[in-house]
Order: sequence, then structure tokens, then C-alpha cells
Amino acid sequence: MNFYSPIPILRSFDEAKAKEFYVDFLGFSIDWEHRFEESTPLYMQISKEGCILHLSEHHGDSSPGSSLRITTKNLEGYHKELIEKRYKNARPGIQDMPWGTRDMAISDPFGNKIIFNEEQGT
Repeated sequence: MNFYSPIPILRSFDEAKAKEFYVDFLGFSIDWEHRFEESTPLYMQISKEGCILHLSEHHGDSSPGSSLRITTKNLEGYHKELIEKRYKNARPGIQDMPWGTRDMAISDPFGNKIIFNEEQGT
């Protein structure tokens, strides 16, 4: 038996806003998109350096307001990259947490919170 990393499903409501946030701002790439028909909700996979997320407009796939943690290396560099983009809806900061991580929390346009983190001292 093998287990692999889970793929979180995050609820989204607006394709353009989702792409602006996840692709243009966070730097994820769209791997694929699926609709049952032209005017039905979008389900898509995005990824960035081995991190895979699913975004769904389908009611019932997940609840808005979810939180997830994404462990990374070089959080300072990623933070600098995001701040330089001057995205109008988010200017995240990095916080040293008492449990030994450095966290950068960002909320997407749909109320989901993504916390990029790395171990302190790495």
C-alpha cells in the first residue's frame, strides 16, 4: 500500500479572480481545466513546484473558508517576489510562530486561507 500527498480542493466562485490570484499573483500554473458543458462550473488543477491544488466552482466540493498549510523553502524570497507584484488585494507579511515555523498567511478572494511556512533557521 502506498500513500501520497493529499490534494486539497478549495472552493472558488469566479474563474477570472481565481486565475488572477493563483496564477498571476501566487505564480501557480494551470495544469488542466474541466467543465461538463460550456456554461457549467469550472474544476481545475493548478501547481507550483510539486504543490498541487484543485479549485472548484462546484457546490458541495468544499466549503469556503478552508485553511491549508504549504511547507516551502526560501519563504523570504517568495515573500519578496509577491510584494514586488504589488497585488492590490494582498500584501502578506511573515510571522515567526512560537512552534518554530515562519508563516506567511494569505486569504484568497473566496475566503480560503493559505499559509506558506518554513521551519525557522532553514
